[in-house]
Amino acid sequence: MAAAAAAAPPFAAGDSPPPTALLLPRTTTTTAGAAPAPRRSSASSRLHLLLTAALAVATSYLLLILPRTPLSAAPAPAAAARAQVKLEKPVVILISSDGFRFGYQHKAATPHIHRLIGNGTSAATGLVPIFPTLTFPNHYSIATGLYPSSHGIINNYFPDPISGDYFTMSSHEPKWWLGEPLWVTAADQGIQAATYFWPGSEVKKGSWDCPDKYCRHYNGSVPFEERVDAILGYFDLPSDEMPQFLTLYFEDPDHQGHQVGPDDPAITEAVVRIDEMIGRLIAGLEERGVFEDVNVILVGDHGMVGTCDKKLVFLDELAPWIKLEEDWVLSMTPLLAIRPPDDMSLPDVVAKMNEGLGSGKVENGEYLRMYLKEDLPSRLHYADSYRIPPIIGLPEEGYKVEMKRSDKNECGGAHGYDNAFFSMRTIFIAHGPRFEGGRVVPSFENVEIYNVIASILNLEPAPNNAPPSVEEPQMNSMRFCIQEHCQLELRGQNYFIAEFCDNVAVCQEEQVYCNQLQELPADYSVGNNSQN
Repeated sequence: MAAAAAAAPPFAAGDSPPPTALLLPRTTTTTAGAAPAPRRSSASSRLHLLLTAALAVATSYLLLILPRTPLSAAPAPAAAARAQVKLEKPVVILISSDGFRFGYQHKAATPHIHRLIGNGTSAATGLVPIFPTLTFPNHYSIATGLYPSSHGIINNYFPDPISGDYFTMSSHEPKWWLGEPLWVTAADQGIQAATYFWPGSEVKKGSWDCPDKYCRHYNGSVPFEERVDAILGYFDLPSDEMPQFLTLYFEDPDHQGHQVGPDDPAITEAVVRIDEMIGRLIAGLEERGVFEDVNVILVGDHGMVGTCDKKLVFLDELAPWIKLEEDWVLSMTPLLAIRPPDDMSLPDVVAKMNEGLGSGKVENGEYLRMYLKEDLPSRLHYADSYRIPPIIGLPEEGYKVEMKRSDKNECGGAHGYDNAFFSMRTIFIAHGPRFEGGRVVPSFENVEIYNVIASILNLEPAPNNAPPSVEEPQMNSMRFCIQEHCQLELRGQNYFIAEFCDNVAVCQEEQVYCNQLQELPADYSVGNNSQN
């Protein structure tokens, strides 16, 4: 069975995945190795690669040289991208703080994170995760630029319906991991990469064989300080051995969020600790005289929302309409995924479940909606893979699904919900020679990060799902809602475009944000309270 054949094609034949225009400004000086390295390919694909390269170069030129006005109350001139001083080649450190919900950066004094914000580029109302808003699907989407329906990691745990094999977070067989992550893109084009705990990085693909010197196998007991120091150690290597692309992963504050929810003092403590690790990294880079030469990108994979006992839906209460067997249910909450026996009518199962949920006789039934996967909102991109179960349930924010009542404590925090919920958003903060200082951009989906990093490293990107350009937003996309509505509000126009958006609540929250921007002092800029 060829697993890759079942995945959705990343984009139409002949399309090119150029770097995103949203994040990378024009450059003032090219760095060493400015020409993209050639990809290794068969003779049959050379013509396609030549066309792709030509389109990418042309589009990159247009996108990267044109300045954009920062999204702020009183747009101030932002510094152009800087030339490197000490390092001979471009370098990117991609850092993930698991479960770092957008807004956590304001829970306490986080001087190091705010230093990056004030002197770098950040997403105005956070980074939008892909659906489902779970750890493994999102980390691999960041690394590949693909939605789960294309890269194959559709959940943290799931069975393959054909082979019967079961994926877990310890599965490193290449058959599960489709697409091409950044460390493979780099290795295939002769650029050294180093990974410190990133989902999928232990999988051997292409020229990447997870070498001991540059690839750490996951061990959650390794202190955060040791991880940071290991990354810094790479900058002490000779130039020809130093990696240009590095990843770094922290489990917090996700760990605390699941235990106590997003509003507990334990979250504040975890956020402060992450800030301390960012400070440790900055200090180490400064000691080596390379901080301003390194592109540091800090992201999360998803947000977090509080849950408690009163927000539960029990599937056994649907018995008068349909009896659901436990072995049909492949994941429970927040992503409810069901695969009934082959002899059952899938539309009938969905119809009966929704009838019961809407009857008023199932506790909290109105907060759960069932779909055939092909009927899910298209913005979720969660249909075109045989691995995705045929029936998907979407609970409302903060609600959980159980088979039956129990005495266990359900209070804490969860993620995995619809990515339209603001509670699922995380952070995007980037600092370095390729990012303008004090630049605030509209929110965007994390699949766009792959092309940004590929552009910085002068790599030819693999096919991916990132949109060709954020200058051409889709009418039904959250990006159109966010970007266009905020820009119109900031121009002082009384125009609300919720009718173009899938989720009116998203637009309403963006309207509040835009209004807040308008109320800021005229001399406000994002760098006012940051260090140099």
